[in-house]
Amino acid sequence: MKSRVFSGARPTGRQHLGNYLGAIQNYVKLQDQYDCVYCIVDIHALTTLDNTRELQKNIHEMALDWLAAGIDPKKSIMFVQSHVPEVCELHTILSMVTPLSWLLRVPTFKEKVKQNPGNVNYGLVGYPVLMTSDITLYKADVVPVGEDQLPHLELAREIVRRFNDHFGETLPEPKAQMTAFPMVVGLDGKSKMSKSLNNHIELAMTEEETLKRVMTSVTDPARQFRKDPGHPEVCPIYALHKYFNPLQQENVAATCRTAERGCVDCKKAMAAEINEALKPFRERRAELAAKPKYIDDVLNDGAVRASVIARQTIKEVKQKMGLL
Repeated sequence: MKSRVFSGARPTGRQHLGNYLGAIQNYVKLQDQYDCVYCIVDIHALTTLDNTRELQKNIHEMALDWLAAGIDPKKSIMFVQSHVPEVCELHTILSMVTPLSWLLRVPTFKEKVKQNPGNVNYGLVGYPVLMTSDITLYKADVVPVGEDQLPHLELAREIVRRFNDHFGETLPEPKAQMTAFPMVVGLDGKSKMSKSLNNHIELAMTEEETLKRVMTSVTDPARQFRKDPGHPEVCPIYALHKYFNPLQQENVAATCRTAERGCVDCKKAMAAEINEALKPFRERRAELAAKPKYIDDVLNDGAVRASVIARQTIKEVKQKMGLL
């Protein structure tokens, strides 16, 4: 019997290169090794979302990108978090055994408080408990994480351990599958690629839009003229060659340092490489976009399959706690 993987992502709409290289590609690969449960976590999104008018559109666009990238609904369970309400029930139950002090020490909570001082809500504090509920409701024993996410998973393990100590072995302690999620630098050359910072390249852009977007990128700030030697190690466009043209990366660096290659030439080449790599994805996405009912059917079927597991888990939890 295969181990079960769970991973979730907040619905941010159309996905960008950072999402693709950092997580989606890995989701696709894991399908051949594990029983995978992939969740669009819309309830999580509410902790920092002031306006929900775009939420359904964002869910649809995200699902479209995931499917076009290769997530196979025949191999994996793919669904929307709120479509399986048992997660809220388990969240409530686990909150009863989670010390408040554990939650207040979470670094991301402190960061979110600074970012959203006017909206420090209960859901923001309890975010790790809901995350633990997501994982354990589906009896997932493996969670793919980068090194920066290890503290969150360790907290989930502590919550599970505390529950099992109180009520008997019920929920599996999820184990981390360490994954080298690349940190894709955005077009500003300073920050992680992010839609909120508007320094991203969306996967679903047209070839023309991609070229236009790439041409806005900063390169080497010290290189003022075409004849100036470049420093590729500080250039976000050069960094992308590692993913889209690795065989030419050394040549790109060498010709940049000797000024044989200009920044404009490098950007145009990079845009062409991205467009070539994403061509199959974009064709598949266009086919799926023409069948909106198919997207709904995939998410609804995923919720039905996830619910079977969720109901059994909730039953076991309640029995152990004396609620049944």
